[in-house]
Amino acid sequence: MNRMLKKGEAASLAPVARPTRQEAEQAVRTLIRWAGDNPDREGLLGTPDRVVRSYEEFFAGYQDDPAEILARTFEEVEGYDEVVMLRDIRMESYCEHHMVPIIGRVHIGYLPDKRVVGISKLARVVDAYAKRLQIQEKLTAQIANTVQEVLQPRGVAVVIEAAHQCMTTRGVHKSGVDMVTSRMLGAFRDNGETRREFLTMIGRTSL
Repeated sequence: MNRMLKKGEAASLAPVARPTRQEAEQAVRTLIRWAGDNPDREGLLGTPDRVVRSYEEFFAGYQDDPAEILARTFEEVEGYDEVVMLRDIRMESYCEHHMVPIIGRVHIGYLPDKRVVGISKLARVVDAYAKRLQIQEKLTAQIANTVQEVLQPRGVAVVIEAAHQCMTTRGVHKSGVDMVTSRMLGAFRDNGETRREFLTMIGRTSL
């Protein structure tokens, strides 16, 4: 018997069974017909297969474990304890409300506590969360929280600047607009000087 979900309960629901590839391709054919075209015409015959293969790339993050990506760390840092930053990480995600692209940049900084991680791993964590159906606020928090939980640094800072196609190609049709979100943890939240250092490094004076 169906029942009303309690507030916040939807986020904890188990994933549904994944459809077959054939079912996914058939769904694309249905959408083509709904849009007003014929999926059997020459130019569209291979489209369902191409769309499904594209989805495998767009949503590859569901197959990744972000915590596992960060699991291997290095302790030979000669006492380095200043900010470690990776800025301007290109981000491609998809709005969970309209399933259209969110394109932007991610800046990640952390203050190591004896351990550092390979910088490519930070970029991979971005992809692991971005290549899912998302909202930018949640994406920002997920990246920062995972870095904090796995590396246990003295602080983590994440800033995302992104354009949302759900408001540039539909709806209000406002182009040239970026959404900016941030998540500051530990020293970046508590210490104004540390936070300003991070913001200066990414070319911002404030948030």
